[in-house]
Amino acid sequence: MLKKTLMALSLAGLTAMTVVHAEDAATTADTMATSEAAAPASSTFTDDRWYVAPFGSFVQPSGDRNAQGGWGGGLALGKIINEYFNVEVRGFWQNWGNNGMANTSRPGELYVTGAAQGFKHGATDMTGGTIDLQYYFMRDTFSPYVVFAMGGANNSWRGLTDNTPYPAAHLRTQTSSFIFEAGAGATYELADNFLLRADARYRGDTAAGQYYNNYGLSSHTSVFNDLVVNVGFVVPFGDKPGAAAAPMVADACASRDSDADGVNDCDDKCPGTASGTKVDDQGCPIVMELRGVNFKYDSHELTAGAKTILDGVVEQLVAMPSKKDIEVAGYASFEGNKGKEQHNLHLSQRRSESVAAYLRKKGVSNNLYAKGYGTEFPVADNGTEDGRVKNRRVELRWMGD
Repeated sequence: MLKKTLMALSLAGLTAMTVVHAEDAATTADTMATSEAAAPASSTFTDDRWYVAPFGSFVQPSGDRNAQGGWGGGLALGKIINEYFNVEVRGFWQNWGNNGMANTSRPGELYVTGAAQGFKHGATDMTGGTIDLQYYFMRDTFSPYVVFAMGGANNSWRGLTDNTPYPAAHLRTQTSSFIFEAGAGATYELADNFLLRADARYRGDTAAGQYYNNYGLSSHTSVFNDLVVNVGFVVPFGDKPGAAAAPMVADACASRDSDADGVNDCDDKCPGTASGTKVDDQGCPIVMELRGVNFKYDSHELTAGAKTILDGVVEQLVAMPSKKDIEVAGYASFEGNKGKEQHNLHLSQRRSESVAAYLRKKGVSNNLYAKGYGTEFPVADNGTEDGRVKNRRVELRWMGD
């Protein structure tokens, strides 16, 4: 009874310690997640490697066995299924010494004496295998888990006696049985391909009934209840997914031109330049032609189409880092009448003022200076209607510091 109590307390203690570690680790993880809320979420768990896991065991047989604690070992072949589960096949051998016959329901038969003495100074060999399912609370350097297992074993009893054995025909006997286990443990990762592992398990062994039957005795239990503590290591095969450090890649800004202004991102001092803008060798705007913002013949009034285009220009100017002063330059087309040059100059001034007023109204914060250039600096042939339409234009010119 005392041994059963110690066994239960030991298993409960290990389980409690494992849960505490799990809660501490979960608290740490929550704290880190809170402090790093802006960081991207971790990648999906991708480790699905196979592994081998040799281990040594200490066994404390139940009081019903009337035996001493013993030792053993084994080997497991396993596979990581996902973030939470491992499955493995284990083989083991264990051995312990016998004090005498196992306990039965008959008074006085726990320790048989005299001519009927049995299995004094004997030993038990237990050889078997299980299929284990492990559930991990988390995967980290320290990874606690619970384990459930079932399988079979062969119990082989060997007896040496001072007197005639009881009964004489059964100095050695063996029994095959069904076993099941439940427990808790943890792994500790020392390297990507080497982990320490330990767990404590309760084991139920149905060999009890067959044992008593072999000796023509009646029993008060059909299951031996043992405590097994396993300590070993795990060696996964292959590289741990995501474990290799990403190679250092030189900044490729020299090959990028994010705003398509012809100046690479390394040298661009004015990133985010609006499309269609002429820039200097540092990527800062010089001239933007307001393409499509044309005017009807002899008019400075903005058309509906021109306003739509200017609305897009406003968005670009507001987002642009450069807030230098801008000259709004207005131009007119030459219609072949040299006497109207002064009129065209005034018309281009009104056109530039009309555009500047619209940009201010829509939220452009740069200082805008309207200036008309008349028919100077044509960009197309005034001898055609298409060319004259292009010359009736407005340009934005960024001024110096």
